[in-house]
Amino acid sequence: MISIHEISKSYDQKTQAVDNLSLEIYDNEIFGFLGPNGAGKTTSLKMISGLLLPDHGSIKVNGIDVATNPLEAKKNLSFVSDDPNIFLRLKGIEYLRFLADVYEVAEDLRVERINDLSRRFAMSNVLDQRIQSYSHGMRQKIVLIGALIHNPPTWVLDEPMTGLDPSSSYQLKNMMREHADNGNTVLFSTHVLDVAEKVCDRLGVISEGKLLFVGTMAELREKHQDDSSLESIFLEMVGEGQFSPFALSEEEVRSL
Repeated sequence: MISIHEISKSYDQKTQAVDNLSLEIYDNEIFGFLGPNGAGKTTSLKMISGLLLPDHGSIKVNGIDVATNPLEAKKNLSFVSDDPNIFLRLKGIEYLRFLADVYEVAEDLRVERINDLSRRFAMSNVLDQRIQSYSHGMRQKIVLIGALIHNPPTWVLDEPMTGLDPSSSYQLKNMMREHADNGNTVLFSTHVLDVAEKVCDRLGVISEGKLLFVGTMAELREKHQDDSSLESIFLEMVGEGQFSPFALSEEEVRSL
């Protein structure tokens, strides 16, 4: 469970990247965080993961305060950034062993999880190669495997399906569902609205740092008295005059 209470963040002391955000994300659910570019999604996820501190407000992960007990909070979550370009000179297996050491995963358990996750994401044959030789999608997959190696109860994923091939995207969606159904929490941001509509138990819409809506897809449609597509409703919420931040790229369409 993630509890967010009145958090705000500004990078220039003028504009609020996140503006007084309060939100409860429960166990047993997949929560989708949606909004246009620059809406505050990534800033919010980085504050939840402890990479950024809010200017004010508080965040708890499974009852643990992220600011006052950061190490314990981090043990309870995994964070996948929207930028997978990390530790490029390490081999894939070296990166995974390093993270297993950081999270104190027992030797027999880490071998089992590395084998299982690398098989699911079709990475078994490239773990001995350096990450700098990987394609963007392969880097995304090795980051996902590393983030999940300690099997934390809370997953925080920033655009996790960007660059994934259809098979890996399908695997990740199934894993997210399995994880939530086992009593855990999954929070992820996405621009692929069809994925959000099919996968999420609840949605949150953010624009200009402010939370505009929280609820199910049915509640969103009821609020707007609209049977149109999720994209149409969101465009109405964040401003029809903008270029659609939710338009799917060819790559994203293939990943559905």
